[in-house]
Amino acid sequence: MMEQRRGLGRGLSALLGEEPPTPAAEAPAGVRAVPIERLHPGRFQPRRRFDEEGIAALADSIAAQGVLQPLLVRRSQTMLDGYEILAGERRWRAAQRAKLHEVPVLVREIGDREALELALVENVQREDLQPLEEAQGYQRLIDEFGYTQEQLAYRVGKSRSHVANTTRLLSLPPAVRARLDDGSLSAGHARALLRAPDPVALMHDILRLELSVRQTEHAVQVQREEPKYVFPAPPKPQRDVDLVAVERELSGLLGLKLTVHPSKGGKSGVLQIRYRSLEQLDEVLAMLRAPKAR
Repeated sequence: MMEQRRGLGRGLSALLGEEPPTPAAEAPAGVRAVPIERLHPGRFQPRRRFDEEGIAALADSIAAQGVLQPLLVRRSQTMLDGYEILAGERRWRAAQRAKLHEVPVLVREIGDREALELALVENVQREDLQPLEEAQGYQRLIDEFGYTQEQLAYRVGKSRSHVANTTRLLSLPPAVRARLDDGSLSAGHARALLRAPDPVALMHDILRLELSVRQTEHAVQVQREEPKYVFPAPPKPQRDVDLVAVERELSGLLGLKLTVHPSKGGKSGVLQIRYRSLEQLDEVLAMLRAPKAR
């Protein structure tokens, strides 16, 4: 009986040359060196943000050892003698930072649907995508290429429930998606908010009270049972009496209100001085510039 066709998870490894090397061949057949300027990002790349620190670290590695894994590309439809990157855009960006003139590539004749699949699977496997980027990639495959959630889950190596819950994030209000996108909310918080009667209001409570995902799930249940319930603010921590005394003494010396913000360890901190006019600021500067009494 013929073995059932497996998802792209395995096929991607083969295309990228990640199979275990054999004594007869250290690199995949068909690898060629292409000038960096003849490559451009793929139009199906789901990632919108690239970690600059990660790319800088990768650039250092590439500068020392070169690009060890070839980029997967196809011939460009918009650039003469150019290539569109299907997998490996991080390596291409890092190679530019490392001032390489060319990089190794594997050229494949791939259609748009498989190009989107490859770009999505590569990032999902390496956990490089933000939740909304992953959701948008799944939704494109569903909308543009007619995938069902079951088919898509099989192709990307995820459960159907994962695909369903991830794509549902796109139904959240724009204000919530913005907080998810900038990292203020985790994917767990966002998934919990999907069941909330008023996800925007509850989002503000999450940020204000710094609720955990489990606390958010409980808050959603409370909001569903009592829509008008307002979550109380946590009690303000008591300030150290010695710190308050220092603030009062410094405020008396400067004639301005100030606040001391110690670090968690208490060995360092920030001194915040409030002034109401430029004249007050000039007075503070004059006091700081005055010669010390001997």
